[in-house]
Amino acid sequence: MIRMSFSILKLLVAGWSLAALCAQAGDTTWIHFENETVGAEPKIFKAVVGNWSIGLEGKNRLLVVDGTRWAEGQPAAGLADKAKTLYGARYAEFLDNINAYAYFPFAVLESPTDFRDGAISFRFKGLTGRVDQAAGILFNLKENGDYFTLRANCLEDNLVLWKVEKGQRSKVKWIRKVRTPSEIWHDLKMEIDGTTVKGYLDGVLYLEHKLSEPVTGRVGLWTKADSHMWIDDFRVVRK
Repeated sequence: MIRMSFSILKLLVAGWSLAALCAQAGDTTWIHFENETVGAEPKIFKAVVGNWSIGLEGKNRLLVVDGTRWAEGQPAAGLADKAKTLYGARYAEFLDNINAYAYFPFAVLESPTDFRDGAISFRFKGLTGRVDQAAGILFNLKENGDYFTLRANCLEDNLVLWKVEKGQRSKVKWIRKVRTPSEIWHDLKMEIDGTTVKGYLDGVLYLEHKLSEPVTGRVGLWTKADSHMWIDDFRVVRK
């Protein structure tokens, strides 16, 4: 349950989205999609690669990434404008490296712009995908396009910490036998404390690793290939 101040309640009455309010509510960003438009791209996430839109499960609005509609290497619509929003004058450097993401759709959260210590989590459900059914937390995203991702995969039953540097992806840590069935909801969570990364699936700690340097940069969502996933309840808690 969220405790809301009188000022927040007034903003809700004025028509502000809960996602926008939570993004401004101090150390916690908690994103739902109730005020988003079904069939449209999400507003608070900037789709960089792939097809990201708002869908429905019953009456609940959620985020959908549909790899079945995506051609490899296809950037999202309006990418240049989104890059300017995210990185200002340095957007060209970000665009120069976009081909490095040819196989990995991802979307970037507008705020926070520099996540360091804290936790990131969301719920996901794998729907379809013959090659992959992957959902991941993208973090440490830099202006040059380097980033890390912690991802689960319903077809592989593993939890993997990856690094993308200068367009090349490499495995940092791989945990096997992490059961992740398709067509049911799962919780993915990552905690950062200095250089320590911890990865949880459905409340169980499976992965722990020390990075060579502290985390900085933007965060978002990551997936792979033909993954068709539902995503909801994205939360960022900063220390």
